[in-house]
Amino acid sequence: MTAMEPLRLSRRQDASPIRVSFEFFPPKTEEMEKTLWNSIGRLAPLSPSFVSVTYGAGGSTRERTHQTVTRLVRETDVKPAAHLTCVAASKAEVDDVIRSYAAAGVRHIVALRGDPVGGIGTTYEPHPEGYAQSNDLVAAIRRIGDFEVSVSGYPEGHPESASIDADIEILKRKVDAGATRAITQFFFDNDIFERYIEKVRAAGINVPVLPGIVPVHNFKQVSNFAAKTGASVPAWLAARFEGLDNDPATRQLVAAAVAAEQVLDLVDRGVTDFHFYTMNRADLVYAICHLLGLRPKLAEAA
Repeated sequence: MTAMEPLRLSRRQDASPIRVSFEFFPPKTEEMEKTLWNSIGRLAPLSPSFVSVTYGAGGSTRERTHQTVTRLVRETDVKPAAHLTCVAASKAEVDDVIRSYAAAGVRHIVALRGDPVGGIGTTYEPHPEGYAQSNDLVAAIRRIGDFEVSVSGYPEGHPESASIDADIEILKRKVDAGATRAITQFFFDNDIFERYIEKVRAAGINVPVLPGIVPVHNFKQVSNFAAKTGASVPAWLAARFEGLDNDPATRQLVAAAVAAEQVLDLVDRGVTDFHFYTMNRADLVYAICHLLGLRPKLAEAA
């Protein structure tokens, strides 16, 4: 890195301020809840555009998501985005959830088809009385209320898609139904993201597309999840973490360096919006945001 690179980054930030958003998942235990809210408390002062809270089929997960986004509205200044899926629910049930979010003060929903009930790798089957696909869900959300609607994008293709072009056609249907933003699956090769954006724009899709960034807290876990979701793990990335299974301190330093490298390269390519999959952990994400030039807004003295 040359001495001039930080200055060049600073000038780019002055021209196009960096914006970030964060994804969390609802806690299952009291200890996980403490970790979640500590993480939110650490990252909220960075003034994220929004924070999203994931959602799974079934009553308990649905309730935990609702409790988390409601508390965000009630106790913080951040704007929550509640995830919502089509899985294992009728249209009436989904519509009720949408209305409950509106009543709680939530104005942003991340609309997803959702994984099959049997998990990734099994066949998805729509609920017989439910919304079949995510574009149907997007249309329902926009019909019921004045929501921002984010949807997913897949730089390397969804595992069930026949091709990238077919996947982009699905994205176009979601945008045509009213989606206002796309958030991508995580990736590690920025060239793949850049080629994806070129194809997305060529297809006439003009909504913001936020790159999904996952700091590698645990290489084996991320690698296994990538294999299920169709994201590639480059050989150079595996080499970075080789031999660190029992060395968490060094692994943390390497993870920070890898993620910082990726986001700073994306900034050099003109990207100004980033969505971080936090895994409910704040430290790595906070460090990356610091490198991007973000600083906490300190409370004004009384």
